[in-house]
Amino acid sequence: MRAIKLLTLVCSTCLVTGIALAETNYVSDQLEVTLRSGKSTSHSILRMLRSGTPVEVLEQDKESGYSLIRAQGKEGWVLTRYLMKGPVPRDQLAETEKKLAELELENRKMMTATQALNEEKGTIEKQRSTIDDDYRKASQELAEIKRTASSALAIDSENKDLKSRLVALERNQQTLQQENESLKDRTARDWFMVGAGVVLLGILVGLIIPRLRWRKKSSWDTF
Repeated sequence: MRAIKLLTLVCSTCLVTGIALAETNYVSDQLEVTLRSGKSTSHSILRMLRSGTPVEVLEQDKESGYSLIRAQGKEGWVLTRYLMKGPVPRDQLAETEKKLAELELENRKMMTATQALNEEKGTIEKQRSTIDDDYRKASQELAEIKRTASSALAIDSENKDLKSRLVALERNQQTLQQENESLKDRTARDWFMVGAGVVLLGILVGLIIPRLRWRKKSSWDTF
């Protein structure tokens, strides 16, 4: 009974050890490694594993130097020294070269995108420069329009003032014309009165002078 318990404990320990050792290793950088049915070269070869083949380590036997592995759906023993923790350098190099190629491709894409962005930036800067020039021209035209409008308003104001002054001058001219006509009429009337007075004076003189002569003659006759 004790022997059965001891055997059960050993089996359990081996099982636990096997589970704990189950990890992924890789066949080392050899061309091919033999997967055998037992822990020695006298055991039959189950298959040949190429370098870099991932395997699952189920158990390790340090005394024999073999490890029990599962690879490609088949279990067998291989020499532990032919296993390594990581991929073989050749595969690492291939993976590194692949990543490098991907990085170079990504770099080229980034460079192309950067070049496109630079070209777009240049186009935007040219457009902005054109817009700035248009804005300056528009500002100058607006200032000129304001000056012209201001001049036009000043001219309009001057025109209105000149029109007002012209109307005043026309009214003054009409007044002067009326006064001139009145003066002409008064002058003509005055000259008519003067003429009439002269005629009347002439008549009176004509009447008076003969009488004076007659009186003088009469007085002379008296002496």
